[in-house]
Amino acid sequence: MNATPISETEARALADAIEQLSETQSPDAALKLVEMALARAPGQAMVLNAAAGHMLKTGKVHRARELFDQAVAADPNSKVLWFNLASASRTLGDTKSEAWALEQALAIEPRYVVALLAKAELMQRLARPKAAAILYQAALDSAASGAPASRQAAGALARAQEAVLASRRELEQFLENEVAPTRTLHAATDQRRFDACRDVYLRKRPVYHSYPKEVLFPYLPGIEFFPREHFPWLDALEAATEDIASEALAALAADHAGFKPYVNFPASAPVDQWAPLNHSLDWSVYRLWHDSAPVPDHQQKCPRTTAVLSQLPMCDIPGWSPGAFFSVLKPHAHLPAHTGTSNVRSIVHLPLVIPAGCRFRVGVDVRPWQKGKAWVFDDCIEHEAWNDSDELRIILIFDIWNPLLSAAERDLMRAFFVGISHYYGADGPQLGSR
Repeated sequence: MNATPISETEARALADAIEQLSETQSPDAALKLVEMALARAPGQAMVLNAAAGHMLKTGKVHRARELFDQAVAADPNSKVLWFNLASASRTLGDTKSEAWALEQALAIEPRYVVALLAKAELMQRLARPKAAAILYQAALDSAASGAPASRQAAGALARAQEAVLASRRELEQFLENEVAPTRTLHAATDQRRFDACRDVYLRKRPVYHSYPKEVLFPYLPGIEFFPREHFPWLDALEAATEDIASEALAALAADHAGFKPYVNFPASAPVDQWAPLNHSLDWSVYRLWHDSAPVPDHQQKCPRTTAVLSQLPMCDIPGWSPGAFFSVLKPHAHLPAHTGTSNVRSIVHLPLVIPAGCRFRVGVDVRPWQKGKAWVFDDCIEHEAWNDSDELRIILIFDIWNPLLSAAERDLMRAFFVGISHYYGADGPQLGSR
């Protein structure tokens, strides 16, 4: 049979024929006809996939993987082909290739339910149950949000729910032990708001009014911009505006490579509204502190800014906060509506270089930045930003504790976040991401 080009319709017909033959013919007879179909259309992904499925069904796993490899080479943008290749690799016990193929499938569709389930099962086989639970939760969330899931996945989703609930029970007990000394220290204080926060994180309590990405502290009022009287130190910060602006501009001129895209999602993660800004310098940052760690090289280049910030009551949670950075928004760039990680932290903006046409919205409150006029806002309320000018906009951003938390609640939340980090280790969610 000559291998001449065939149409997509013909390829589909051949693939359907292979599937039918696999069901109705003896293995030897079906194999002969499958090989004839491959000779007729050796480069057609649909035919290769159907033939590989037949090989897998009849126990010829090595041949199946070879054909799936050829199929993904012919159509590398098919999540199904990558998933099928992962399945063949799993049957062969090749976990490295299985993981790679699943990553490729999820890079194409981060909410691909069966691939998330398969990756979670792989983590279980690799004795990483906490990573598995995170992936199972991602699969459940994806299915709940409307991502397609076949009826065959129902059993796996039920097992995922069981694994997630077991993981939460274990995490709850771990965190209770982790926080216990701090609870005892503040035994005389009202801890109900902290308990509600813990229950929300563990998904034992629904969220109705606030929309943080990770951790909600209930009963804190949703205040877009906090009253200035909460922050008597803002005067000292604003007095240093010229020095701080000079250091930001000097860093931009002399260390431009130090400014990195703020939005930096991997290919296998959902980017949603951030797709236009992912890996883009339209919004870049020059970090002075990152996830509580100083950035020494940058701090040395910006000594005055570092000195001023060091005197301020920044949020202090090991591995998570503070974060402090110069934020540069290019001309005509737009930051889409989004919310922050947790309302236990509030955000300070000090405007440094503000051309006309720059504005900021928190909830329903839209304001223009004014150079040297700082504000503090709750970034768990939906917010967005615009630079409608032809020039760069530069502000200093850093985080502080929500001013409405008590000292005891701050201590409890610090212990709580540290406990989360201790529990998950390298497999944990990136709570510092904003």
